Amino acid sequence: MQEEALFDLVKKVQRTKAEGQTIELKAAHIGTPKRLFDTLSSFSNQDSGGIILFGIDESADFATVGVYDAQDLQKKVTEQCNQMEPAVRALFTVCEIGGKVIVSAEIPAVEISERPCFYKGVGRIKGSYVRVGDADELMSEYEIYSYDAFRKRIHDDLRTVPNAKITLFDSDRLDDYKRAVKNERENLAQNVSEDELLQLMGVMDGDTPTLAGVMVFSKYPQAYFPQFSITAVVIPGTEIGQTGTDDERFIDNKRITGAISDMLEAAESFVARNSRTKTIIDEKGKRSDIPEYPAKAVREAILNALVHRDYSIHTENIPVRIEMYRDRMEIKSPGGLYGKISIDSLGKVRPDTRNATLANMLELLHVTENRYSGIPTIRREFENAGLPAPVFEVRRGDFIVTFKNNIWRAEKKSDGNLEEAVLDFCATPRTRAELEHFTGFSRYYMMKEIITPLLECGKLKMTIPDKPKSKNQKYVRA
Repeated sequence: MQEEALFDLVKKVQRTKAEGQTIELKAAHIGTPKRLFDTLSSFSNQDSGGIILFGIDESADFATVGVYDAQDLQKKVTEQCNQMEPAVRALFTVCEIGGKVIVSAEIPAVEISERPCFYKGVGRIKGSYVRVGDADELMSEYEIYSYDAFRKRIHDDLRTVPNAKITLFDSDRLDDYKRAVKNERENLAQNVSEDELLQLMGVMDGDTPTLAGVMVFSKYPQAYFPQFSITAVVIPGTEIGQTGTDDERFIDNKRITGAISDMLEAAESFVARNSRTKTIIDEKGKRSDIPEYPAKAVREAILNALVHRDYSIHTENIPVRIEMYRDRMEIKSPGGLYGKISIDSLGKVRPDTRNATLANMLELLHVTENRYSGIPTIRREFENAGLPAPVFEVRRGDFIVTFKNNIWRAEKKSDGNLEEAVLDFCATPRTRAELEHFTGFSRYYMMKEIITPLLECGKLKMTIPDKPKSKNQKYVRA
């Protein structure tokens, strides 16, 4: 970090009076803070890393108090960094503000294959942290396991289900699968018995079905795993707990069970049944019914949740959840992002696959394409429908997809403050992606209806005006 950038960061923190997901403040005017390992761990375990600012006192209204000795501080912070596993390599910057010396320590993200980064003094279980807002929270046993599972290439979809029996599989579906394998995997069409084929494709392990086999072919997988199902609810308001006119908590409430393809079909029907439809009659009198949420996007989101959820013993008590609110729908699946993929790169790069065998089975049954096209399809469907861009996020072990509907959009437009809110947001230069997330609209709609008019009337300006389509372009209040 350059000294000028550090100066700007300090001023921003003092202006907003807040720490954050990537900023931690330490006074350090008396001495080096003794306990940094929780923040060193949490910053190292998130893709964005983080910055510790020494010399800002949060308890004194974020005043610049300076550090006691910049050189000694860097030495002692480095000593604490070396007590982490793997060791943290902080990058220090020193600057002077108002006669006070400020020191920043940039903490880089640790490679996924080396996470979690933890304090060796207390061990992996008690020394691994995750950043939640402006707080460092101890990692759960599951969060630690998820890193181990990727590093050790643990395939939970291939674990056996000892009390399951192939005689309780759907014979027609299994026959379709075996034919598909022989047709599309030519090297398995000859000199391989059907029993060997099921072994090689991961449906069976000896005489025992695998979890993938059970979830795809069993007549009722929930006999073994009751929570490997879907709970679907429709809430009258915009938050859990709000009730309807008759004090009802749920307008509809259903537990969806069966094999994955059965659950997918039933969940699609549930969403369609509980979605509102807008009817448009054009100038020629032709009627068009427009669903609240694009059907293809709904299917892809539910399918992704079922195929890519975590199927380890740590999540056996957590179903996939579909929650339909008045202004949005949320689809939640156990297990955060798997491997090296990040939220920003979803749909742009080839991800690691948590349940490769399960995905392969469903591909051969033509339930899924297994070509990593789900996220791009969801985004495209919402943009074509002129709806707010879908939001993808991870919250403490859950991957969540949020679809906003036209009611939300109408409220956003009608409050009359959107233009001013965008201008206030752009007091600091903002990228297109930041604006897209802030407004909740698709990029096309946002640029056409909001950003371009503000540029044309001179209220907003580009940071790189001679290259309007630059990937580094930002927008700032004029």
